[in-house]
Amino acid sequence: MDRSELAALLRQARTRIQPRDVGLPAGSRRQVPGLRREEVAQLAGVSVDYVVRLEQGRGPRPSTAVLGALSRALRLTDDDRDLLFQLAGSAPPQAGRIAQVVRPSVLRLLDRMADLPALVMSAKADVLAWNSMAAALLGDFSAWPPQRRNIIWQCFLGTDPGRVRFTPDELRAVGAYGVGTLRSAKARYPTDPDLDRLITELRSGSPQFEQLWRERPSAQWRSATKTIDHPEVGVLVLECDTLLVPDTDQSVVVYSAAPGTPAATALDLLRITGTQQFTAPT
Repeated sequence: MDRSELAALLRQARTRIQPRDVGLPAGSRRQVPGLRREEVAQLAGVSVDYVVRLEQGRGPRPSTAVLGALSRALRLTDDDRDLLFQLAGSAPPQAGRIAQVVRPSVLRLLDRMADLPALVMSAKADVLAWNSMAAALLGDFSAWPPQRRNIIWQCFLGTDPGRVRFTPDELRAVGAYGVGTLRSAKARYPTDPDLDRLITELRSGSPQFEQLWRERPSAQWRSATKTIDHPEVGVLVLECDTLLVPDTDQSVVVYSAAPGTPAATALDLLRITGTQQFTAPT
């Protein structure tokens, strides 16, 4: 492990990323370029002290899970991600694993969607990146620990109901879509250890998932109409479309509304207010 070079890489990568690039509010009185250390820690799901020690070249050897989380938080390219792993004394992610790093070109696309909520999901439904409008609409994804930043895990094992509202029929369909997605991912990535761990946890922790797993539904995520119950702007009915990035097996999920509709007006308001809250939480 080359602690000094690892520290330099982490510091440099942090200065290149702006809060808006990772769906965080910019705030005021920022005294450092790029992200603050606490923001990197929040996105990666580690302590601020851990990030400080790594950047000062005195931290412990990071696990591969932490290295992957730091790569995503700092939006590293594939080459920089591999260098990060090598400097930490670990082998870079191997072929046959589900891609967890979003390509810079896809991140640029996400950033240009300034007026629409958009997020990027992996082949097993991990939320890998999101823009500020997605955080304003759906909530702060960085509040979820990285290992829980998975839509299917949240559906079956999560305790936060989130802001998307489903009818009973829609909820059953979402469960089937989730199981179908993981079965399809398992067929394409039979040796991915993180996928195996996710499936094992879901099968042991959710009787509903276990039953659906045995029933083997083949449903996959599709474009649909979603109802969002937002604490500030009320109920929005939005179109939710999924755009595929074939070579990385990732998906860009985009929420939109027809011009002139109440939902479009609500999105315009969210673009101004962002993640600010004006009502007291209940």
